[in-house]
Amino acid sequence: MARKFLYVFAVLIALVIAGAFAYRLYGVEILRMALVPSERFTAQAGVDPKVYADRRLWIARPDIPGNPALWSPAGYTPEASPKAAVFFIHPTSYIGRDHWNARLDDAETNARAAIFLRGQASAFNAAGDIWSPRYRQATFGAFLTSEADANRALDLAYGDVAAAFAAFVRQVDPKRPIILAGHSQGALHLTRLLREQVAGKPIARRIVAAYVVGWPVSKATDLAALGLPECARPDQARCLLSWESFAEPADPSLITDLYDKTIGFDGRPRKDTPLVCTNPLTGTVDAAAPATANQGTLFPSADLATATIQPGKVPARCGPRGFLLIGEPPEVGGYVLPGNNYHVYDYSLFWANVRADALRRLAAFK
Repeated sequence: MARKFLYVFAVLIALVIAGAFAYRLYGVEILRMALVPSERFTAQAGVDPKVYADRRLWIARPDIPGNPALWSPAGYTPEASPKAAVFFIHPTSYIGRDHWNARLDDAETNARAAIFLRGQASAFNAAGDIWSPRYRQATFGAFLTSEADANRALDLAYGDVAAAFAAFVRQVDPKRPIILAGHSQGALHLTRLLREQVAGKPIARRIVAAYVVGWPVSKATDLAALGLPECARPDQARCLLSWESFAEPADPSLITDLYDKTIGFDGRPRKDTPLVCTNPLTGTVDAAAPATANQGTLFPSADLATATIQPGKVPARCGPRGFLLIGEPPEVGGYVLPGNNYHVYDYSLFWANVRADALRRLAAFK
C-alpha cells in the first residue's frame, strides 16, 4: 500500500462492496452504510502547538528523511534552496468507520497521506520547503452525513491543523514568504485557517498565494472572509486559487445537492452562487485553455509505484457554475468518482502548470 502512487479512493471500495448496479440505485445510502462510523463521537483534548516541535508529527518538513514531498517525475528536481515555505494540508486518507477521527500513529492512514504528498505537494518543491502535518483528520464518512458528530470530528481535525500552523510559523524564518495549499478535507481546513489565523493579521503580508483545491469556494458568500481576492492574473501574488475537476459530460450534483443547502461565511445561503474557478493552465479565473497549454500531467505506471509526466494531454475550461471542465475523460487512472468527477487528480492533471504557477507568483511577490 505504501508504495502505491495513487490512493484507492473510498468510493471505489464501496463500489466493490456493493456492486455497480446497487450503487446506481442506492449510491449515497451504500456509502453511508459502509463508511459513516456507527459509534458516537468521543471528545478528545486539543493539542498545544509546542507538540509540533516534534518531527514525528510531520509527514513532510525539510529536516526529516524520506520526505515524500521531495518526489518529482523524471526531468524535474526539487530546488536545493527554495525561497518560500509551503504549508500543505493533505486530503482525507483515513477511511475507517471504527472512529470519527484518525489516530496520529495509524500507519496505513499515514502511508496513504504520504502518497498524496508525492502526487500533490511535490508540485511546490521548486518554490518552497514543504511542511505537512499529521493531524487527527475526520474520516471520509464524516462528509456523507449531517450528524452533529461529523462537525465535531472536523472541529477536532482543524484544531490539530491550527496548532501545526502556529508551530510552522514559529519555526520558519519570519522573513520567508509563505505558500498555503491543501486538497479536499485539507482545503476545507485551509478556508478556516485563512479566516481565523491569516485574514487581517500581520502574517497575511507574507502569503504568496493560497491553493484551495478540491473544495468549493463561493464568490458571493465565502471569498471576502478569506482575506484574499481570487487570482485574476497569472503573475498576481497575495491571492487565492481554487478548482474542482470534472470530465464531460459532467454531473456535479453529488456536490451541489449538499453544497446548495449550506450557509456561507457571511451568513447568506450558498445556493446557486458561482464558485471560484481558477484555470490552472492559465492561472486566471473563468478561463479556457487547450491541451497544448498543459505543461505536464502525471500518468501513473502500470503498478502504480511511480508516475511519468506528459505535456499537452488535458485541456481545461471553467464551466457556468464554476466547476473546471477537462473535456473527454483522460486515461490517468481508474479512480474517477461518480459524475466524471476527477477529484483525486485535481493536482496531478496539471502538475507542471501548478509548479510553474507557484514559481511565477513567488517571483511577483518578491
